[in-house]
Amino acid sequence: MSTRVSGPESPVIESRDELVAYLEAGSKPKSDWRIGTEHEKFGFYQHGHSPVPYAGERGIGALLAGLADRFGWDAINENGKVIGLRRIDCPKGGAISLEPGGQLELSGAPLKTVHETYDELRQHLFEVGEVGAELGIGFLGIGFSPKWTLAETPVMPKERYRIMSRYMPTRGRRGLDMMFRTATVQVNMDFGDEADMVAKMRAGLALQPVATALFANSPFTDGKPNGFQSYRAEMWRDTDPDRTGLLPFVFEKGMGFERYVDHALDVPMYFVYRDERYIDVAGASFRDFLAGKLAALPGVRPTLDDWADHLTTLFPDVRLKRFLEMRGADAGSFAQIWALPALWAGLLYDKEALDGALALTADWTVEERQALRDTVPRLGLKTPFRGRELRDVGRAMVDLALGGLKRRARLDREGEDERKALAPLVETIEEGRSPADRLLADFSGPWRGDIDKVFDTQAL
Repeated sequence: MSTRVSGPESPVIESRDELVAYLEAGSKPKSDWRIGTEHEKFGFYQHGHSPVPYAGERGIGALLAGLADRFGWDAINENGKVIGLRRIDCPKGGAISLEPGGQLELSGAPLKTVHETYDELRQHLFEVGEVGAELGIGFLGIGFSPKWTLAETPVMPKERYRIMSRYMPTRGRRGLDMMFRTATVQVNMDFGDEADMVAKMRAGLALQPVATALFANSPFTDGKPNGFQSYRAEMWRDTDPDRTGLLPFVFEKGMGFERYVDHALDVPMYFVYRDERYIDVAGASFRDFLAGKLAALPGVRPTLDDWADHLTTLFPDVRLKRFLEMRGADAGSFAQIWALPALWAGLLYDKEALDGALALTADWTVEERQALRDTVPRLGLKTPFRGRELRDVGRAMVDLALGGLKRRARLDREGEDERKALAPLVETIEEGRSPADRLLADFSGPWRGDIDKVFDTQAL
């Protein structure tokens, strides 16, 4: 989740049209389209496999300080504590932030190719691995905390999370589990204009449950199997319905930047950032804020930074900001992290593949899309769909992406194109086994029911 950084105040918003223009300004020519990969992971102490708190000589705060000192990151501070890192105007750009339960997130730089994503991931894992090893900290890529209870999970010192933690339980039973015990990978994709945004958003929303099934990697809770392929995705089914889900209006006539703005205006706010502090306005209306009628800040009208903040607190399966965020995958191994940007770049950055994805999903009904979202967390690729298994749709999705990447023809130093990154998904389709299936087989087989083996064998 993004971290607010203090700086000059942005202009006050004068009208709804400015909110629409803000989103529309994200439109870019195809030559400027980039791929941004964000991935989260759980830190754990290598001895004992307990979670890592923020404080202490071997805590998350010390880890961030070590990364800043050794690898040239600039610290982001809040109330005297380092709560994130960033790099500006640097080939190894991007940011490192903390999720509520101490999950460490890399928000990668916008990159031209999936090959560059590989290099970025490798560099990041080298850096956190080197500093982490000196503190006795390892990192696990998995969609849901496999061992620790919610009570055992540490809390990071970020004010926005305090506000969210208070509000979340009023809007669903799973919001705190989502915040503190899940980890994901997402990919940020550009669009050319409004029509291209709508096409990509429709394809992304329809196929997001299929991506969830392909990357399902959270079959454990509190040290034992939980009966799900993606328990992370199950958490989202009972987390604040105002700001989550498949956004049926996206598939309706008239969808565009204005329609999304109207939706966002009606999603309750969490906070307003002023004078380097977060003001709790949870449940308030951005429409009222726009009119200067916010009860907590009477007469104050929002800035564009407030609008940007508000957009980050919407959590649909595909989120529109000045780019599109594909948000359906569990955290996983290096290979799985790398496969996700390849999947969406192949599907969305090649016209033939995007047209194929839209054709594949064109006659899916609202009810069918919702049924997939509701069933996939438990059954994954074995979810029944139109007389067959979702695995067959996954095969079509991966084939479209392979074709798109072939036509993109972005070669690495060895002369190979980006299709190599999809190897884990090809294997998953061929074997009919998700990452979760493999973990469960290990748990009942060589691990002999010992959940601690997940830390020993699956660390990044």
